[in-house]
Amino acid sequence: MTTNFLRCFRVAALIALPISAFAQGAKPDPQILAQFGSFENAGLQKFIDSKGQQMNRVSDKPGDYGFTIVDSPVINAFATPDGHVYFTRGIMAYFNNEAQFAGVLGHELGHITARHGQKQQTRSTIASVLLGVGSMVSSRVASLAQPLSQGLGVLFLKYSRDNENEADGLGVKYSTKIGYDAAQMADFFTTLQRTEAQSGAGGIPTFLSSHPNSADRYQRVKGLAAQQKSTLGKTKLNVNRDGYLRAIEGLPYGDDPRQGFVEGGVFYHPGLKFQLPIPAGWKSQNTPDQFRMSEPNGKALLVFTAAPGATLEAAAQGLAQQLGLQSPTAQKTTINGFPALTIEGDQAAQQGQQQAPAHTLTYLIQDGQSIFALIGLAAPATFGSYAPQFSASAQGYSRLTDAARLGRLPERVRIKTAAKPTTLAAAFSANGVPAKRHEELAILNGMKTTDRLSAGQLYKVVGK
Repeated sequence: MTTNFLRCFRVAALIALPISAFAQGAKPDPQILAQFGSFENAGLQKFIDSKGQQMNRVSDKPGDYGFTIVDSPVINAFATPDGHVYFTRGIMAYFNNEAQFAGVLGHELGHITARHGQKQQTRSTIASVLLGVGSMVSSRVASLAQPLSQGLGVLFLKYSRDNENEADGLGVKYSTKIGYDAAQMADFFTTLQRTEAQSGAGGIPTFLSSHPNSADRYQRVKGLAAQQKSTLGKTKLNVNRDGYLRAIEGLPYGDDPRQGFVEGGVFYHPGLKFQLPIPAGWKSQNTPDQFRMSEPNGKALLVFTAAPGATLEAAAQGLAQQLGLQSPTAQKTTINGFPALTIEGDQAAQQGQQQAPAHTLTYLIQDGQSIFALIGLAAPATFGSYAPQFSASAQGYSRLTDAARLGRLPERVRIKTAAKPTTLAAAFSANGVPAKRHEELAILNGMKTTDRLSAGQLYKVVGK
């Protein structure tokens, strides 16, 4: 949740968008930037645009396509049906050379030129990703909270194996055409497999969740790369490991605490200077415009976001309308000295929805010039069990004054040079990396902890 979320209140407006709604083409879609956040790095943005347009020119269907890096730690890349490719800063951190980057870029461009996204959306196979539906929110509550749930659906179309195989082939073709060793893409898929095995399931889909892997993918891509190299008569192909690593020096790694972080069951937001307790045992997810909390079995949901309006009353009226509340009741109160207002009511059933609408309890809190909404949803039959937890979270809203948390800095990718021949694990230890993080950072390097570094070889660590 970044400070720009004050301008991004779209709780009820987040719905699965039709293809015609994505008309940006070469320009990034404002709703996607609002959801993920803009990534301010002119050098890397110029890099992806330059390589993307170079690849566009040699593709099967050149067009008015765009290429953008977004500010998300999730390891993902996706293409929207309008012809725009998005890479997260998270996936940029995990590439270990330009050839890996180019292979994935070609893969995403391949989804566009083969029109996979439009075909998938036409078949209505959009994957809902509200808190990782199925792992963090049950299908029942996901349906009850439908107005809150579907904004990202179009971004994570789950491709078929045939689509993936075709995109792999096109990625190999396009990246080889612009002079890169496409075999490196296969090595990156191995890195992705290791990251998913380490982190487990849940949360917003990572690359392999929306781009299914196959057992023979590694060998298949290697074979396609060799074939394409021969077909195009390429004798020398670029990898450019050192140049890429130097380009990502200082890249934020993982969550950026300035945009909010969870610690000890509390959500802290240094940028907006507030803190909010999370119900015990609940799971949470932070995005640029919302902070969401889910009961572990998916039976209730809390969403914290900004509410538009100059007054609490105006905000309440707008919120009740956006949520489609039937005969809502409102009551003034105070929370830790802040003027507040509660709204309670039933959310109207959506067209085509089979299950009963949710019962909601919302707390609107006025903090200076800002008005925040904490929206609680549960099934009418179980609402009474969760209302006390909704209330406890709201009553815990307070100013963040702890200097240590206000000044928390993000971790960043740091590029180091091996002074002498050594193992990757020994190099980590020499840089103060705790042993419990050795495997994590080995994956980040696309290596094993036992792999050897030669003198002068570059490698990644993370630090403030």
